[in-house]
Amino acid sequence: MGRRLHSVIKLGTAFGLIVLATVLELPGAWSMGSRAPFAGSLAEDFHLPDLHGDVHSLNQYRGRVVLVNFWATWCKPCTTEMPAMQNCYDRLRDKGFVVLAINELEDDQKVREHVKQYGHTFPILMDRDNKVANQFGVYGLPVSVFVDEMGVVQEYIKGGLLTEQKIYDIVARIQSQEPGRSPGSH
Repeated sequence: MGRRLHSVIKLGTAFGLIVLATVLELPGAWSMGSRAPFAGSLAEDFHLPDLHGDVHSLNQYRGRVVLVNFWATWCKPCTTEMPAMQNCYDRLRDKGFVVLAINELEDDQKVREHVKQYGHTFPILMDRDNKVANQFGVYGLPVSVFVDEMGVVQEYIKGGLLTEQKIYDIVARIQSQEPGRSPGSH
């Protein structure tokens, strides 16, 4: 009888942990939502506020090439690549290029000070609960995701430093291919 009771307790504990993980929606408990999108997959839409309280969605930028960049003020590589992002945004926004810089978990005032200091004019979105970062499989910063005019992921760059040339090259490649096609597809 002791072994049977021990087995029932183990089974009950395992079931309880599964229920708890599901109720608390622990990352990775059941969903594949934390898997990074891959080139050729449709980028999942999101809705995030900017520093003025206006809500932006990825889908509202359909018809444009979008660089979704996950960053934080404390991340040195993030702040190092942002001037290149700003320069490309300034030169390419009239040609259908958008930068959405998604700040992870930081205080609005700290982010405002950074934006003022560096003069960023592209939308800075606030991911206050880290939901969108988790949705895009972001673990470590910076992460940059290039999405084409049809909402299809074309590049997913983790930790690599973006330069102006790299951004120009990726945007030119995306804009020259048939929208919605993944890189290398024929």
